[in-house]
Amino acid sequence: MRRYTFLFLAIVLLVFSALPLLAHHGWGWATDQEFEITGRVVDATLGNPHGEVIIEVDGALWTIEVGQPWRNSRAGLDDSDFAEGTLITFHGHRSANPEVNLVKAERLVINNRDYNLYPDRES
Repeated sequence: MRRYTFLFLAIVLLVFSALPLLAHHGWGWATDQEFEITGRVVDATLGNPHGEVIIEVDGALWTIEVGQPWRNSRAGLDDSDFAEGTLITFHGHRSANPEVNLVKAERLVINNRDYNLYPDRES
């Protein structure tokens, strides 16, 4: 009986520890409406589970979630495309909380060139 109790508790712990990851990697926190924002790169942290680019727009900082390294590469992007000072237009969906300056990018425009992170989504 002790063995089954331990196994049950281990499974419960594993399931509950994975819930934050599952909640984070959806689009549920974002609005359904298309959103566009243009700003200059202040900082970029690229890598897994996805990259984040900080841009400055009219004195405010915005966090833009971009793709995983493989998704950025597939779209034709290189890490150097997110260099400080680069002007980028992001198309995607912003946070449903209007007090949070956060956007999930679907498409980027740099120097009049489109980079589609999610070609299967309309943006």
